[in-house]
Amino acid sequence: MEPADADGYFGKVLRGSPSGTRLARAQALTTSFLFLELRHKVEIHRMTGRVVECPIDEMNRPRGSKDAALRIPPTAPEIKTLFTGWGGELATCRKFAPTARNYTASKLLSQVGLWVSEACELDLADVKWDLGRFGKLHVRHGKGARGSGPRERMVPLINGADRMLRWFIEDVWGQFDDDHPRPAAPLLPSERKNTDSSSRRVGDDALRNGLATAAKAHLPGWADTLTPHVLRHFCASELYLGGLDLLGIQEVLGHSWIATTMKYIHVQQTRVEDAWVTGQQRAAKRLEGLMG
Repeated sequence: MEPADADGYFGKVLRGSPSGTRLARAQALTTSFLFLELRHKVEIHRMTGRVVECPIDEMNRPRGSKDAALRIPPTAPEIKTLFTGWGGELATCRKFAPTARNYTASKLLSQVGLWVSEACELDLADVKWDLGRFGKLHVRHGKGARGSGPRERMVPLINGADRMLRWFIEDVWGQFDDDHPRPAAPLLPSERKNTDSSSRRVGDDALRNGLATAAKAHLPGWADTLTPHVLRHFCASELYLGGLDLLGIQEVLGHSWIATTMKYIHVQQTRVEDAWVTGQQRAAKRLEGLMG
């Protein structure tokens, strides 16, 4: 394959394809030719007289960015306002159990930074009260990076998540299902029932809709869409502001790469401001020395 072939492939065949598809195909070709160059370069040259060279270059490489849009989470006072209003609603709402479940799920995301899909897959048995100082969640269906598949991790019940889950399990869960010892009983049940009358697992749409409705009612000043993933970013920011180091935040969130964790907390970093202040102080000392 020559550069001209790649020109035609990306310029004609994939001309109308999404940028993600074009980037993925380019990466696949680059990886394939890198493999041939590293493992079979000499053999191919001996057999064909040609030198292995990747046809993807700066002229035909698809342009695009895989970076997600910048997410600026609500402030701690705004999140407190949301959950205070939502919590007060529990005393007067028409359907207490589902409202309390949605409240609990959203607060859990803001406290320990789960993906909403991870929360939906939790079982009652995944709450390990005897582990660590506060108890831990065994996230068995952790979201893997770039299609790598589920990644398990243990998430400590910090930020008051232990107290909230105890309240939910003891006072709310039984209104969905009275069979606590049942194998694979979901931590967050649905109102829908299985054929044996046990509760099904809640879907992420119900949790997303519950959060959106609560945000509209109790956080009307928030201009952006408040999603479960924004709560995950809020959790990361609060952990960082609370003094937890990057490796600790990475472990809680389940990131494979520390660079991903950096994207979650960079809006709270003050590296540039700190460097500017230090520079000003250094300049002031130099000026003081010259004038003295």
